[in-house]
Amino acid sequence: MNFRRIAGATGLALLSLVVMLGVFETPSSASKQSLIVGSKNGVESRTVGEIYALALEHAGYRVVRKPNVANSVIFSATQKGQVDVYPDYTGTIVETYLKQDGRGKSSVQMAKMAKAGVKKKDLTTFDYAPGDDRQGIGMPTKTARKYHINNLSDLQKKAPQLRFASQGEFEKRVDALPAMENAYGKYRFKSLRDYDASLLYQIMKQGKADAAPVSTTDGQLATKRFTLIKDNKGIWPPYNLVPVANIKATKRCPKMARTLNKVDAKLTNRELTRLNRKVSVDGQNYRMVARNWYRQNMN
Repeated sequence: MNFRRIAGATGLALLSLVVMLGVFETPSSASKQSLIVGSKNGVESRTVGEIYALALEHAGYRVVRKPNVANSVIFSATQKGQVDVYPDYTGTIVETYLKQDGRGKSSVQMAKMAKAGVKKKDLTTFDYAPGDDRQGIGMPTKTARKYHINNLSDLQKKAPQLRFASQGEFEKRVDALPAMENAYGKYRFKSLRDYDASLLYQIMKQGKADAAPVSTTDGQLATKRFTLIKDNKGIWPPYNLVPVANIKATKRCPKMARTLNKVDAKLTNRELTRLNRKVSVDGQNYRMVARNWYRQNMN
């Protein structure tokens, strides 16, 4: 479960109503030969969604872009044909939309569960990407080196010397800090304080915390400033990037699956963290980042 991304979804619920009334007036707002490519609110989803759009345009389709759709809306919007395809994650599909338990599942197993589950909702998934945006714990690199912390077992042993920054949810959910403690033992942090999820890296950068929940493809992890701490017992399930598409749209646009499978095959963790860094750390426009990546990797 990716807690940092999900933490902001509730606050966007009201905004989603506006999106539904405005952006999604009717499923037929585009011509029959158009593809509506959506994305969620996050940096990674917007950037990958733009890459999908560019690939589909290159394949000959007319594309209508619908970025920044609220997390709480986009899955149902795709069911209704208000979005034809968008990037999501196998773990999100299984655990959030289908309400199934993904713990202990491999990437292949999670992808099969996702595909089988969405088929009942008139949706399909394509090939999943190597990029795996699962839950993780991050630390400032200097701090991790200072305390010789490489994995969550090391973190548990050194917890009394460390300040942990949460986002108000991580320490409470059974599949978050409690799951860590079930697998690794009690984490008796020196302190544990809650902050806005969007500020966690800044809090660590300012020296106010030593560790925090992160996503494994965060752009900050592509810098030398922060380090991802290894989940050496594998308590968190895979969240591989995967396109979710309306089945009717795939029949209307038969080249869609093949086109997006070629894109996803190249979206590794390394590539996703680099893309995210350019947008969230370097401040570049996500559309420009997507265009540059597409030219370099797909042409």
